[in-house]
Amino acid sequence: MRVKGGVASRRRRKRLLKLSKGYWGRRKNLIRRAKETILRALAYAYRDRRRRKRDFRRLWIVRINAAVRPFGLSYSEFMGALRKSGVELDRKTLAEMAVRDAESFKAVVEAVKTGLN
Repeated sequence: MRVKGGVASRRRRKRLLKLSKGYWGRRKNLIRRAKETILRALAYAYRDRRRRKRDFRRLWIVRINAAVRPFGLSYSEFMGALRKSGVELDRKTLAEMAVRDAESFKAVVEAVKTGLN
């Protein structure tokens, strides 16, 4: 007796179409189009999980730079002085402080500036 793969094929195709739910046009209901789109989407997702880390670091740097400018410092001067003063705060924390808690950020900048002089 030969084995027919109907059940397995249908399950595989249903899984593909479930993943393609919400896509535009034929991409959501034609097997081949859905498969192409899903493969590309997974590739983008993989790439962008790495990219997200870079993008956030860039955002934090921009925010820190904007926050230290009124104190007469540039980003690079501030980070250099931060290292020398031994303050171990990462960019994420510093950016959060700059946006949400200006007083404590100001205290950090003043502490770093006294170390510069």
